[in-house]
Amino acid sequence: MNWKGKRVLVTGAGGFIGSHLTERLAEVGALTRGFVRYNSGGKCGWLDFSPVRGAVEVIAGDICDRDCVLPAMRGVDVVFHLAALIGIPYSYGAPSSYVRTNVEGTLNVLEAARELGTPRIVHTSTSEVYGTARSVPITESHTLQAQSPYSATKIAADKLVEAFHLSYGLPAVTIRPFNTFGPRQSARAVIPTIITQCLTGTTVRLGNLTPTRDLNYVADTVEGFILAAQSQAAIGQVINIGTGTEISIGDLATKIAALMEKNVVVEFEAQRGRPDNSEVDRLCASNQRANEVLGWTPRYTLEEGLLSTIEWVRSHLDWYHPATYTV
Repeated sequence: MNWKGKRVLVTGAGGFIGSHLTERLAEVGALTRGFVRYNSGGKCGWLDFSPVRGAVEVIAGDICDRDCVLPAMRGVDVVFHLAALIGIPYSYGAPSSYVRTNVEGTLNVLEAARELGTPRIVHTSTSEVYGTARSVPITESHTLQAQSPYSATKIAADKLVEAFHLSYGLPAVTIRPFNTFGPRQSARAVIPTIITQCLTGTTVRLGNLTPTRDLNYVADTVEGFILAAQSQAAIGQVINIGTGTEISIGDLATKIAALMEKNVVVEFEAQRGRPDNSEVDRLCASNQRANEVLGWTPRYTLEEGLLSTIEWVRSHLDWYHPATYTV
């Protein structure tokens, strides 16, 4: 697809992945509109610090309010739907907030797309919908299991997208990224948590150390979104975006410390652990469908992505609070 002149909307454009995607779309010439959560300070999240900020039309609103969503989507060729509440620990204490944002917010996007005849919706899922892997690598046909309120709401959102495609012919594709990391990620995620603690002390305190994750550098995830918007064969499908490799949280901490040339002790801290039955013990993607349908393969190694992230966090350490557990 020649993106020059294409009209696109990114919901959640001020967030971690959303800001990287918004920048990339602007760079390739798309007429890019970003939907961000309204706040009285007029802040646009990470877009406030972006070199393409002037090229992006920003609309402030609330994904939970259909009256905000509909006009934001009017006239666009592709909607990349990333707006969501994502913190798993926070979902234990505020599940209704997740239902409103992740389920009702997605419904608002789908109903607006149906009314407006939007040519393409790219919906964002998460590997958390699979729960602990029952078979590896995890294919898109793997059983869905909600092991947290967050993952339950994402399963519901995914099924709404599926239902709107099958019921109304809505041209939608669901991208299911495995654990994305990179510059701008908050301390809610494990990699910035490890890096900031390595930079400021000799002890790294984490939750459970044995679970494995398939870690995907943000530039690769963004490429998956863009390819999904281009592929006719992707319509109606769910597509994993993951590397097909896994690493335990404990080994990840050791690797990051080694890359930073830091001698640290890695410890389990109870408040950072998930409830036993909620912990997802293993995630490792099959990316065969992504390769066959989208032509997608990861370009960055784990080490390359980690080094880029380490340097970014080092340069923005004052934006973090390493001594505080962020939910």
